[in-house]
Amino acid sequence: MEEGLRERKKRETRQRIADVAMGLFLQRGFDNVTVAEVARTADVSVNTVFNYFPTKEDLFLDRSEEVESLPGTVIKGRRPGETAVQALRRDFFDSLDTGDWRYGIHEGAAEFALRVRESQALVARVTVLDAHREERFAQALAEATDADPDDLTPWLVAAEVNAVLRTLTRRFLMRLMAGEEPRRIVEDLRLDAELAFDLLENGVGDYARLPAETGEERGEGVASPRRTRA
Repeated sequence: MEEGLRERKKRETRQRIADVAMGLFLQRGFDNVTVAEVARTADVSVNTVFNYFPTKEDLFLDRSEEVESLPGTVIKGRRPGETAVQALRRDFFDSLDTGDWRYGIHEGAAEFALRVRESQALVARVTVLDAHREERFAQALAEATDADPDDLTPWLVAAEVNAVLRTLTRRFLMRLMAGEEPRRIVEDLRLDAELAFDLLENGVGDYARLPAETGEERGEGVASPRRTRA
């Protein structure tokens, strides 16, 4: 369906406000910028800002809807014969190949992550965003598999997948913020992602198994010392 003029103007206004806000946040820090300053710089009223972004945190995380819905969207578009994990593996590696932002792995992510770390409000909001992503993914999995309402499987799978995505992104950000070269990090991250998705596909049932004790370790076949009478 073709976008109408009214919808296009609203989308452009929203994007302009978000771009202005992000520029101010990155320059001065989230907590040091007011919504009134964003409105003034974007040449709109404060009410207009709140019409598009209910909270100040929404201004910073203006693409949160895309982030939260991403895993569910990916599995809805999976190919014939493809599992949910396989579809996400393919999409994740595509993001590495193209440098797309959708998993938080891109060259400009360090400044974004730094601003989040500086603000308790943003840390709390990102935590909620992550929880929403997991919940919406579980719901998408339940719908895709026609799972019974009491079936725990979609929720367990969503939790495992979301933990992998979160860990891979965090690993990238830690090295990027330490000053490492982005291309090198991504090269290493490919190996990390292969391991992570292999674990998701094949399970971890045999991981960290404690070796069985040998007879000698149990004390079998070893003569016990005896006291001799004087």
